[in-house]
Amino acid sequence: MNLLDGQTALVTGAGGGIGRAIALRFAEQGAAVAVHCRTAVEPAGEVAAEIRESGGHAVVLQADLTDEVACHRLVREVTDWSGGRLTALVNNAAVQPVQPLPGMTAAEWRTVVDTDLTSVFTCTQAAAAHMRAYGGGTVTHIASIEAAHPAPGHAHYSAAKAAVVMHARAAALEYGPDGIRVNTVSPGLIDREGLADAWPDGVRRWLAAAPTGRLGRPEDVADACVFLASSLARWITGHDLTVDGGVSARPTW
Repeated sequence: MNLLDGQTALVTGAGGGIGRAIALRFAEQGAAVAVHCRTAVEPAGEVAAEIRESGGHAVVLQADLTDEVACHRLVREVTDWSGGRLTALVNNAAVQPVQPLPGMTAAEWRTVVDTDLTSVFTCTQAAAAHMRAYGGGTVTHIASIEAAHPAPGHAHYSAAKAAVVMHARAAALEYGPDGIRVNTVSPGLIDREGLADAWPDGVRRWLAAAPTGRLGRPEDVADACVFLASSLARWITGHDLTVDGGVSARPTW
């Protein structure tokens, strides 16, 4: 449908999984895509190559998003590559380690918060400064249903994702007058290679709880991001779009 014709998008953490699907779907819908990675240069290059082979435009850009200076440099590199355009940012890069809260160190806490939350603040600030000067744009954060439903061993992750949701609402309020819409997408359990073998009990419980009867796919999240970046969502901002196959509707009592 070419919902994103003429757009230039930056997708962080786009070397694999959900980020890869978002980058590919944005390109399918007409956007030129900056494929960000921190260390996964080869997988990010494969994503960019796939986009180019399909007739799209893509570039691979590398940055450590826990570094404020690197985030601002990343945005400059995108606009240099695109001839000055950056209309969409998807803050997808994140880590999700498992660490029980009683034994968690402050360093372990900060690693997750800096990667999953502070990078969202910094990249959004850098991108919004550019978007403001060029008539607006969209920012979409990838949050999680764990923002509202914490899981054992994920206290740092759940807290960071809850803050990401609130950051989007605050940013929607403050950047709205500049023509910038900010939303979140909160996925449920997204399938990946080896997940059923690594966590059979969790997958079984998810399938039993999901009204749709399946795990999520990266493309499910990507489609939600395309919608929010498109003109179809032109009056939607400060919203958290849950993409979990209905699991959040399941009663907990």
